[in-house]
Formats: sequence, C-alpha cells, structure tokens
Amino acid sequence: MEFKLLARDSSTRARLGKIVTDHGEIHTPVFMPVGTAGTVKAITQDQLEELGAEVILGNTYHLYLRPGHELIGRLGGLHRFMSWKRPLLTDSGGFQVFSQSRLRTIEEEGVSFRSHLDGSAHFLSPEKSIEIQRVLGADIMMAFDECPAYPLEEKAARESMERTLRWAQRCKRAAGLPREDSHPHRQWLFGIGQGGTHLGLRRECSRRLVEMDFPGFALGGLSVGEPRGALLEAVEQSSEDLPEARPRYLMGVGTPRDLVECVALGVDMFDCVLPTRNGRNGWLFTRGGRLVIKNARYAADERPIDEGCGCMVCRRYSRAYLRHLFQSNEVLSAVLNTYHNLYFYLDTMREIRDAIASFRLREYLLERGVREDAG
Repeated sequence: MEFKLLARDSSTRARLGKIVTDHGEIHTPVFMPVGTAGTVKAITQDQLEELGAEVILGNTYHLYLRPGHELIGRLGGLHRFMSWKRPLLTDSGGFQVFSQSRLRTIEEEGVSFRSHLDGSAHFLSPEKSIEIQRVLGADIMMAFDECPAYPLEEKAARESMERTLRWAQRCKRAAGLPREDSHPHRQWLFGIGQGGTHLGLRRECSRRLVEMDFPGFALGGLSVGEPRGALLEAVEQSSEDLPEARPRYLMGVGTPRDLVECVALGVDMFDCVLPTRNGRNGWLFTRGGRLVIKNARYAADERPIDEGCGCMVCRRYSRAYLRHLFQSNEVLSAVLNTYHNLYFYLDTMREIRDAIASFRLREYLLERGVREDAG
C-alpha cells in the first residue's frame, strides 16, 4: 500500500491524498459505506459504483458468524463473493464483540462470546481476527482492539489501552506469518489507538503504535457517547501525534458536521452506518439539515428531497412520493432513501477534496455549514 499526500490546506490540518491498493486507488478524505455482512443495505454493487464509492467496509464478526469466513475463502474471498472489484476494508470485529457486554468475557488471550444469532459459543483472539481477515482478503485489515464503553476512569482506560497495544503487537506478528492460501493481492494492517477521552493516554498510545510502524492508524473508541467537545479534542490530539505520511482513520464517525470538522483536524478516512440506517428509517440528509420524510407536511410536497442535490432520486422523485413509499412500508423506500443519503455523503467528500485542492477549504466550510434539522 502506498499513501501519497497531494496537498495540504494552509488554514486547517486538512490533507488531500491517495491510497494505492491492488484493487484500485482511494482518494482521501474518503467516506466508506458500511457493508457489514458483505452488503451495503438496500444498495446494489452497481449502484455503489455509480455513486462513486471507492472503498467499502466489511465486518469480521458478522462474516465469521454468517456465512463463515472459510466458505467465503473457498469461494475466492470477499471481493469475489460479493462481486466487488474495488478496495475493501474489514473491521476486526472488536467493536461488535465488546458492545455485547452480557454475552462476552475478556481474557488476555482474547474474548469469549456467544453469537447474537443462535447463542453458540465462540472465541476471538488477535490471531483469529487476523486469520479471518486474511481469508476474507481485505485490502486493509484492522488490528483487534479493546473498545471500552464511555465513561471510563483513567485507571481502567489505561488497562484497556495496554491490552490493545499488546494485542496490536500480536496482530502484527500474525499478519506477517506466511500462509499457503493467502490472496495474490497485498493486504495491509492498520493499528488502532485507544485511551477513551483521556488525552494523555491517547498521546501515549499513538506514540507506541507509531513505534510498531503500521502503514496506517485508526482512532478507535470514539463516538460511543462522549460529549462532542471531547471527541474533537481527541481527534485533534491524535492528528498532532500521528505521522503525516500515514493515513488516519476515524472509526464509526459520523454526521455530516463530524466529517467536515474532523477533515479540518487532519482525518483522512471515515465510516458510519448513519446514511444507510437513517435512510431506512426515513431520515434524509440535505444541505439545509435533516429531513424526516414521514412528517405530514410532505404529503403533497412536489419538491425533491434537496433542490441542490444532483442524485437520481432528487432528479426524479418528489417528497410526496417518497413519503408515500415510507408510510406504505414499500421496499423501494429504503432503496431510494439510502441512495440519496449515500450520494449526499460521498458528494460532500468530493466537495471537500475539491476545496482542499483549490486551497479554499476554510471558505467552503463557512459557505456550506451543517445544520442539524431542515425544519
């Protein structure tokens, strides 16, 4: 993997870059649609290509449980299995395991847990997570980390961080072991920083991960309930501590406002379920803020979702029709709403990249703004 820095914004920490993988280039800053179980919900791979998605995210935990990584491996890996020729990133499964506090037990060796599908017992270690991701064939793999809940006192946060660092070292060793069934394309492993909202721990964790020489670094354990100011402080701190020449990935974040503000703080990569989940629930993103399509005010509204949007949904369908689909529980509602939301997110990132390239990001941020609700 190669990361090329193409430009820097002089008024912020924003960077324009390009990640080169064997499955194609990823232009950063980038938003990655979440395809947890080998599918971005309600959207086909053709539509993702049409939308301009350059990389999507799959999840180790869910694909391990169903249909099983070994089956996917026998069928040629996740790219071939889901018919996706562009880059893939896989989450390690750590967040999903740790979010099920009633179903798991943490040990130094790894985590014992029960499947949310059928209650069957499983064990996920750093080595097992890497094994699964290597079989899946992701271009970018993530280290298995401990993602603690918020709030967390500093002592407990340090214990969790130290375990994450030990597991990162084990993941790196496992990723370097030869395999007979390895994929012909190259796979790269990113380290994940933890430390909660404790900035001193974040700084120490970043320093020690950098010493391990990962090709990229993620900011984990954020957007889990902490105040917005604490999230931004942690992102700013991490951007100061991580090397300029490596990509920075803020995991599980976030709203359109999060994207524009965290790009300005130096983040290169994002993923979040908000555009797809909100689309299925009838919450649509617009330049004027969030629009809830089920509201009665849209029953006879002939306007598109967003009059400034160029997506095929806004070019063709009215708010009245989209409200009808949602109220009627039609499958097409999820498809069209999700398509629009993903277009909005990916188009926002295109605009941000253009603004950085033309050295006018500050102007763009002031012009664009991000409101929470459309009214």
